[in-house]
Parts: sequence; structure tokens; C-alpha cells
Amino acid sequence: MANRGPSYGLSREVQQKIDRQYDPELEQILVRWILAQCGGDVAQPAPGRDGFQQWLKDGTVLCRLINSLHPRGQSPVAKIQASAMAFKQMEQISQFLQAAERYGIAATDIFQTVDLWEGKNMACVQRTLMNLGSLAVAKGDGLFLGDPNWFPKKSQENRRVFSEDKLKEGQSVIGLQMGTNRGASQ
Repeated sequence: MANRGPSYGLSREVQQKIDRQYDPELEQILVRWILAQCGGDVAQPAPGRDGFQQWLKDGTVLCRLINSLHPRGQSPVAKIQASAMAFKQMEQISQFLQAAERYGIAATDIFQTVDLWEGKNMACVQRTLMNLGSLAVAKGDGLFLGDPNWFPKKSQENRRVFSEDKLKEGQSVIGLQMGTNRGASQ
């Protein structure tokens, strides 16, 4: 973490509430998926919240993950390099976030760089990765590796086309919200 001391009062309560949202079981699912998706070049993290944060903190694992979801030659992050410098690590995380947004993750579902780098909101990092996995499964382009049952299914559009006759039939039906002509009325 950055040069910050312990928090007190309301700040501490808020941070504890955020920390309670972190799911260790979801962490295991995400680790298995990232290892399956990225292949053998990614080392296994230490178990626990801090180990997960340290594993993702430099951004190289995240960039490899987003690149693995694209066809060869179309990788959104061209240069992935491990660095001990904080600025370079944050830049890698930022590149992942931009690529994830271009991939289709809504801007409201994406974590902030400091959420991961400082480890302040790892639950938000988990939610972003869950959304990325769900979207990768839903695309069905053959680039997703792992078990599709690890992620919730995204809803698909189910467009219905009605004929003119059916639409006219619907205009003659009295909806239940309009009341009824039987029994007592208000």
C-alpha cells in the first residue's frame, strides 16, 4: 500500500465494509480461469486476498489475460513488461482497463487503477474480472478457455416480430389494469 497509516472512525468502517465484500471462493474461480486462459507462462499466486492483489498488481497478468481473449495479431496491449516502478505498474493496469472497455465491459463495471494497486477495493477487481469472463463466454468466439459454468450467463437479445394481425388483436384486449365490468367497482 501507499504511505498511508491505519484509518480510524468512519473511514475504517467503510473500508471494513468494502473488505467484507471480497469473496475467497470467487478468488479461486478467477485464479483457475486466468491460469487456464493465459497458459503456462503465468505463475500461481499465493492464496488469500493479499496474494491475489500482489499477483495482479503489476498488470502483466491482466494484460496477458486480455490479450488471450483476442485473436493472434490483434492483441490490444502490444508491450507487456514487468517493472518494479509504481508508475509502470499502474500504466499496465490502465492499459488492461482500456482494453477491457473496448472488449465490451461497461465503464460502470470497471475498477479504478488504485483499487487494485493499493488493494483498497479488491471486491471491485473481482467483479470486473467476473464480468470479463461472462462476456468472453457469451461471445462464443472460441477464444475462451476454461469452464463456462464458472461465470453467470449474460442475457441475450430475444427480439420478437409480430404480424399486423396479431398487433391488431392486442388492441381489442382490455388489460387488467383498466378494471373489469363484472362485480363491484371502485
